[in-house]
Amino acid sequence: MATYCLTVARLQLALGRGARRLHVSAAYRAKAQVAMSRFEPASFINYEKLQSNVDIVRKRLNRPLTLSEKIVYGHLDNPHSQEIVRGHTYLRLNPDRVAMQDATAQMAMLQFISSGLPKVAVPSTIHCDHLIEAQIGGAKDLARAKEVNKEVYNFLSSAGAKYGVGFWKPGSGIIHQIILENYAYPGVMLIGTDSHTPNGGGLGAICIGVGGADAVDVMAGIPWELKCPKVIGVRLTGSLSGWTSPKDVILKVAGILTVKGGTGAIVEYHGPGVASISCTGMATICNMGAEIGATTSVFPYNHRMRTYLEKTGRGQIAALADEYSDLLVPDEGCKYDQIIELNLDELKPHINGPFTPDLAHPVSKIGAVAEKNGWPLEVKVGLIGSCTNSSYEDMGRAASVAKQALDKGLKCKAQFTVTPGSEQIRATIERDGYSKILADVGGVVLANACGPCIGQWDRRDVKKGEKNTIVTSFNRNFTARNDANPATHAFVTSPEIVTALAIAGTLNFNPETDYLTAPNGEKFTLEPPSGDELPARDFDPGQDTYQHPPADGTSLKVDVSPQSNRLQLLEPFDKWSGNDLEDMQVLIKVKGKCTTDHISAAGPWLKFRGHLDNISNNMLIGAVNSENDAVNKIKNCLTGEYGGVPDVARHYKANCVSWVVVGDDNYGEGSSREHAALQPRHLGGRAIIVKSFARIHETNLKKQGLLPLTFSNPSDYDRICPDDKISIRGLKTFTPGKPLTAVVKHSDGSEETLELNHSFNKTQIEWFRAGSALNRMKEL
Repeated sequence: MATYCLTVARLQLALGRGARRLHVSAAYRAKAQVAMSRFEPASFINYEKLQSNVDIVRKRLNRPLTLSEKIVYGHLDNPHSQEIVRGHTYLRLNPDRVAMQDATAQMAMLQFISSGLPKVAVPSTIHCDHLIEAQIGGAKDLARAKEVNKEVYNFLSSAGAKYGVGFWKPGSGIIHQIILENYAYPGVMLIGTDSHTPNGGGLGAICIGVGGADAVDVMAGIPWELKCPKVIGVRLTGSLSGWTSPKDVILKVAGILTVKGGTGAIVEYHGPGVASISCTGMATICNMGAEIGATTSVFPYNHRMRTYLEKTGRGQIAALADEYSDLLVPDEGCKYDQIIELNLDELKPHINGPFTPDLAHPVSKIGAVAEKNGWPLEVKVGLIGSCTNSSYEDMGRAASVAKQALDKGLKCKAQFTVTPGSEQIRATIERDGYSKILADVGGVVLANACGPCIGQWDRRDVKKGEKNTIVTSFNRNFTARNDANPATHAFVTSPEIVTALAIAGTLNFNPETDYLTAPNGEKFTLEPPSGDELPARDFDPGQDTYQHPPADGTSLKVDVSPQSNRLQLLEPFDKWSGNDLEDMQVLIKVKGKCTTDHISAAGPWLKFRGHLDNISNNMLIGAVNSENDAVNKIKNCLTGEYGGVPDVARHYKANCVSWVVVGDDNYGEGSSREHAALQPRHLGGRAIIVKSFARIHETNLKKQGLLPLTFSNPSDYDRICPDDKISIRGLKTFTPGKPLTAVVKHSDGSEETLELNHSFNKTQIEWFRAGSALNRMKEL
C-alpha cells in the first residue's frame, strides 16, 4: 500500500500540479503558468494497476505479450474473465482519456448532451483545429475563422465548461500535436474522434481513432468495446541517414500493406533500428498508420521518448516510465500475426500517390513514372506541416534545405506553404529563425491548424478540373481532398523532399543526385538535410490558448438556436420494428474506392458538422455510381428521373421507402467522421452491403442503428443491379456469428438469394434493436 500511495502521489506531483514545466527555465515556466490547470491527476495512468492487469492476463494466457497487448489488456474492464482471442473476441476497455477535434466534437457533444449525463467521467478535451481555412496567412486566416465560426466555438466552449471538458481555443494547434506535447505518454490509452489519433504511439501510447458515439461511451464511464486486435510486427534494422526520413518508413510500409492491409490490427514497431528515429519521427510513422487501416501503431519506450518527455516538462513521467520500462516494451519471445522486416540502411526516400496513399515510389523514379502515366511533372504547390509532419525536427530539416537554396540565390519555383503543428512549434521556430528561412525561400506560414490537409484551402491558382500536381507532407491524398479539384494529382512525402521539389518546381528531380542551377548559372547539388531533434533552448509555449472547465458547471447553459444553420439538437432515431427489412430500394451501387471523404466530404462542408440535416446534403456526392460512372447522379426509381444522391434519398424517405447502399472493398476508409454513418441513417438508410469495411466506419454504422453487412461471396457484388430491391431476412433471430439472408428482386421480376455476413456481438445487436447505441444507453 505504501508503494502504491507513493506512485499515485508522484503522478499527482508530476502531473496534477503542472509538471509540464519542470526542468525548464524560470521565464518559460512563468509564461506557461496559466496553462498548468490543463492537467488533471485522474487522467494519468497508474502504472501499478497496469502492471497488475498485465500480470493477470499473462498468467491466464501463459505466453509472452507484445507491447500493444500489454497496454490494451492492461486497460481491460475485467482482466480476470475477459475472453481474449486476437481478431475475434470483443474487449471491454477503460481508456484513460478522450480528445475531440472541433469538427467531430460538435456531434459528439450534441450526443453527450442527449444522454442527460451531468459531467464527463474521464478527462476530456476539445481542440479547435479543423475550421480554419487557409487563405492569406496565419494571423488573418485565424481572425477570419474566429468570426465565421463564432457560434460553433461558443457552443464548444460553453459545452466544455458545463460538462467538464477542457477547451483548446482556435490557434492552439492541431489536436495530435497538442496531445503529443501534453497528454500522451508511455502506457496511456487514449481515444480521439479523429482517425490520426494514433500519432500518440510515438510516445509509447495506445491512441485510437473512433467516432463520436464511441467517445460518448467513454465520457459516460461505460466500458468501450474494441475487437481484439491482431498484431503486425515491423522489425526495423539499420539506421536512418541522409535524405531518408521517418516518413519514408510509413510510406514504404503503406506500399507493402496497402490501404486495407492493417485493418483489425495494431502495427507494432520494434528492433534495433528504432533507436535511430526521434520521438516525433515515431509519431509521424504512427500517425500515417491510419492510411493502412490499422487500429493504431506503437513504438516501445526508449531514450528518445524520455528526452522528449523531459523537454516538454514531463521529466517526472519519464523517471516513472524508466522504473516500469519492462512494462513498456514487448516481452521477449512474443509472437506477431505477421512480421515485416525493414532495413533502414537500404531504405530510400519515397513519395506516394496520386489519389491514394499506398501507391509508393522511390523519389528517384517518380519523374519517369509520372511521364509514363501522363501525370503533370510541374509542381504547382508544395505544402509542409500537418499533424503528420510539423515537429521542430521536421521544420528544421526543411529549413536546412531551403537555406542551401537561398545561399545560392534561389527561391521556390512552386508556391510553398508552411503549417506549424501547434502554437508551441510556431513560437519556437519563429524564435529560432526557421520561419524566416522558410518565408524567405517563398513560403507562406499558415495558421496552427489542419488547413489544406483536410480541404480547408481557398485555392485560387488553378481552376476546378485543371490537371495539376501538388506535393505535400500530409497523410492523405484522396481525389479532391486537399482543394476540391478532382484533377489535382496530390503526392505525399517528407517535408524535406517537399521543400526540394518546390524549389526545383518539378517531380522530375532527385535531390540525392540532380543539380539545381543558381541565378548566376552555377550548378550545385543539395546536401542531405539536417535538423535538431529538439530545440537547444526550451520550447517557447507562445500564447496561452487553453480554457480549463470550472469545478462545477451545472449552473451554466448551452444554447442551440432552433434557427441555426450550423448547430442542431439531435432527435432519437427510430427503434427496429421487430420485423425483417423488406423491399428496400438500392439507393446507389458504389463503384471502386469509397472513403469517408466520398461519403461525407469535408472542405466547405465542415461548417455544417454540428447540423445533421444540413450536412446530410453532401451524403455520397463523391461516390461513383456503377450504373453510369458519374458522381452524384442516380436514378430515382419512384419517378424515373435522375438526381443527386441526397435528393433522391430524401424523396425516398418522404415516401416511406427504406433504402440500402451497395459498395466495394474497404468501404469507409479514411477519416473517423461519424457523419458518414449519421447521414445515411438520418435520410432513411437501413443497411450498407459491401465486400469489406474499414474498421472505424463499420463501428460507426453499428452505433447509429444501421446494418453494416458483407457479401459472404464477394463476387455477389456483381449480382446486384442499381435498381434492385433488397430484403434482409433473419433479423428476428439475429445472433452473433449467424449470417443474414438477402433476397434480391430484379426489375425483370426475377429473384435470387444471397448470404450476408456481419460482425455484430450481443451488445451491438442491442444497439440495432434500440435504434442506436445512444438510445440503448438511455434505456439502461
